[in-house]
Amino acid sequence: MDKIKKYTNDEITVIWQADLCIHCGKCAKGLSEVFKPQERPWVDMTGATTEQIVEQVEKCPSGALSLEYNEEEKDETWDATPIEGTPDVEVIPNGPLMVYGDISIKDKEGKLIQKTKRTAFCRCGASANKPFCDGAHRSIVFDD
Repeated sequence: MDKIKKYTNDEITVIWQADLCIHCGKCAKGLSEVFKPQERPWVDMTGATTEQIVEQVEKCPSGALSLEYNEEEKDETWDATPIEGTPDVEVIPNGPLMVYGDISIKDKEGKLIQKTKRTAFCRCGASANKPFCDGAHRSIVFDD
């Protein structure tokens, strides 16, 4: 678990957290010149401009893709999800339960396992990475 890969160009570093990825393919469908799931490494930072990459990473529904600016003065982690008030919850048809907002997730012993602004929780019960969605709903043909 906790598989994290980083891909960089001169301006940004894209961070992929495999355990959060729901494998919906939005990254590859939106910017196939950069996100190539069938290749290794699967992220080619030379395939588009930094602005295009930032725009596509912003669309990642699970938060598995995020980025950091490489410049010293921009040391914060970027996340486009606005955080104001209480979290928003969205049921994705035949897919995960998306939670947008500033939340902390604790395991059954009460240990903090993640602080996030965007999370996909499993609804189908088939995920090997519970409570998070891993895309298993597609293989069991979850229909809800």
